[in-house]
Amino acid sequence: MVKVEDAVIARWETGGSRFEVLVDPQAVQDLKDGKKVDLSDKLALDQVFKDAKKGDKISEEHLEKTFHTRNLAEIARIIIQKGEVQVTTEQRHHLQATKRQQVVATIARNAMNPQTGAPHPATRIEAAMTEAKVHIDPFRPVDEQVQEVLAKLRPLIPIRLDVVKVRIKIPAQFYPHVIGEVKGLGRLLEENWLSGGSWSGVVEIPAGMQTELYEKLSARTKGAIETALVK
Repeated sequence: MVKVEDAVIARWETGGSRFEVLVDPQAVQDLKDGKKVDLSDKLALDQVFKDAKKGDKISEEHLEKTFHTRNLAEIARIIIQKGEVQVTTEQRHHLQATKRQQVVATIARNAMNPQTGAPHPATRIEAAMTEAKVHIDPFRPVDEQVQEVLAKLRPLIPIRLDVVKVRIKIPAQFYPHVIGEVKGLGRLLEENWLSGGSWSGVVEIPAGMQTELYEKLSARTKGAIETALVK
């Protein structure tokens, strides 16, 4: 359970009444990102308030009339999803920094330089975001903000979201150790065993994951893999 001093106030007004809960700010962010969150242990106090700062509580009868339940976790979920969140300046800065890193990681993982076909390092993306004065909303899902960020980055760096197809050739003795990695990193489009005993396959991955794919497979096979982009 989050401490009261670390919680944020989620507030929803409906039918002339105001409903507030004190909740873990990270839980709010995760919920607004579309993640599954169990709010039963994310509330600072097991109570819904008219005014959390004054400690004015709402009766269970009023809650049931409005929300058709007395389950606090479910009530809190509705308040968070339909209402607004009150955060301190320090909390907002922390949440923005976390969401900014998620946006950077998503772009780095999925984008490429169309001029070279190579991924952009996360540091280059972050520097371009700073130059473009990109504003990140801590309570909007990452996927909703990525396209907006890309639009601001394109005047500064050549970048686009894309996928690439990579043909991989692996000696038979390494196959059991790397096939799980291959399937975990992308979508396996085809595979077959060659006459010499090696395994060959084509995997589709986000463009920004090329370096990660090569490094992981090379480490697992001691450099014995062969890779080539499929045009």
